[in-house]
Amino acid sequence: MMNILVCDDDREIVDAIEIYLNQEGYRVLKAYDGEQALEVLKTESVQLVIIDIMMPKLDGIRATIKIRESNSVPVIFLSAKSEDTDKILGLNVGADDYVTKPFNPLELVARVKSNLRRYTSLGSLNVTNNALFVAGGLCMNDDTKEVTVDGEPVKLTPIEYNILLLLVKNQGRVFSIDQIYENIWNEEAIGADNTVAVHIRHIREKIEINPKEPRYLKVVWGVGYKVEKQ
Repeated sequence: MMNILVCDDDREIVDAIEIYLNQEGYRVLKAYDGEQALEVLKTESVQLVIIDIMMPKLDGIRATIKIRESNSVPVIFLSAKSEDTDKILGLNVGADDYVTKPFNPLELVARVKSNLRRYTSLGSLNVTNNALFVAGGLCMNDDTKEVTVDGEPVKLTPIEYNILLLLVKNQGRVFSIDQIYENIWNEEAIGADNTVAVHIRHIREKIEINPKEPRYLKVVWGVGYKVEKQ
């Protein structure tokens, strides 16, 4: 059984989410502020986190920054704010998805399932049975989900891993922003530019010596992104 941590200072929302997730066979761990969420993650095996942004003691943004220091578990933000700037902020600190309140519980469950599929299998983009993909000094082992650059380990979030895996498996091929979004999120790309761009920037910061002059992850202006053949 997969464990999902639900963190919101509104206990009724936590209880409601628990009902829907229980019906899908998930075990729900509860927290009511960011500090409690971090404590749960220290003691429990958690496969996904649903966390509200506005909370007492430690908000969702700062809690996620702490989570990302040592954990790549998928994080879905809940927030009453729907502006693009808030969504971008959430992605910037390491969130994988964003759901605006009030939300449809069935949509939230669908997003949970989608993120868990990416996190547990990362297999929807298989192009070859070979689990090792190499582009120069960049190496991805799709069995162990390990990424190294010049022998040094690189920690990616599940979304970042999937984007990079797509591009590394298809070295030299240019993918548009819409193609990347539709492959990774498995849904129609509507207003996907900012979402993809934020993740691309994070990947570059982690795998490139100089992100402004990337060796691996290149932009083809007006077209999209590719991983250069090495």
